[in-house]
Amino acid sequence: MELLEKRIYYIELLHVYGGLLSNTQFEILTDYLDCDLSISEIADNRGISRAAVEDAIKKGMKKLDSFEETVGYVTKKDKILKNTAVLRKKFENCEEIESIEEVLK
Repeated sequence: MELLEKRIYYIELLHVYGGLLSNTQFEILTDYLDCDLSISEIADNRGISRAAVEDAIKKGMKKLDSFEETVGYVTKKDKILKNTAVLRKKFENCEEIESIEEVLK
């Protein structure tokens, strides 16, 4: 997985499962992923060490991976979206496309 794809993946995981993290992990990952702050910036803003920030990021991402492994929401959603795109392409000239679109909603 490319660096940008990995970042987008973790942003999505954070938005789906962020409420299951500790407040500190959620806030640090939000600063790191959503706000694109560096580890040094986060450490300075919070008055903690860089090691503490790195630890929170590492443990938070590990928890997000664990939640996704257990629940699989993001993986299932991506699969549904890909299958939906295939169906739309396959039936783009079909007269019944409106009823298909209703089902897909």
